[in-house]
Amino acid sequence: MAEIIATKNLIKDYNLGKVKVRALNGVDLTIEAGEFVAIMGPSGSGKSTLMHIIGCLDSPTSGEYHLDGVLVSQMAKDDLASIRNSKIGFVFQSFNLLPHLNILKNVELPLMYAGESLRERSRKAREILASVGLSDRLRHKPSELSGGQRQRVAIARAIVNNPAILLADEPTGNLDSQAGGDILEIFTRLHSQGNTVIIVTHDKAVAQRAGRIIRIMDGRIEDGHLTG
Repeated sequence: MAEIIATKNLIKDYNLGKVKVRALNGVDLTIEAGEFVAIMGPSGSGKSTLMHIIGCLDSPTSGEYHLDGVLVSQMAKDDLASIRNSKIGFVFQSFNLLPHLNILKNVELPLMYAGESLRERSRKAREILASVGLSDRLRHKPSELSGGQRQRVAIARAIVNNPAILLADEPTGNLDSQAGGDILEIFTRLHSQGNTVIIVTHDKAVAQRAGRIIRIMDGRIEDGHLTG
């Protein structure tokens, strides 16, 4: 398979007052298209910083990042936003749904930003919501749904534009074990359909669902091994 993510000697420094903190310290990482990868590490290890760079939410201080063959590490913010909107779907622990919109409108949002017609937005959003078992909740607001249902809405919104990568940050962190298991089943199904799935987690049981676990410590990749 072709590499969809390739980083070389990624460095990320933050300036906290007069102190420089190195969050990433020479990260070399490759992920192939169609892989299911878990990134693990304790708080402060650099995993969230790495996720932000992989997701084009931030840029490295130095080093290279190629996304789907394109060098994105030196891109301007507007260009990064365009790549992010077309290539990456995000799922967050806190769902990040708009509370004043029903779930159909929440899922339509990425399609609206992509310039899809009203009719196409509605058709695609309904189809994706059906795929995560929420056809009967289209007019409900997020506050009227359970945590597991809200995370399914977040997944539907993340995949409605058919992104190359689905990037999830602690997607089961706010859910009970039953709802968390249901969400992991959806990720497993999406991977089986050919999606590249990357989950950032501290939960070993979640990580074991992936085909490969990458461990990060003190801003460096410590280990990257296959599961199973």
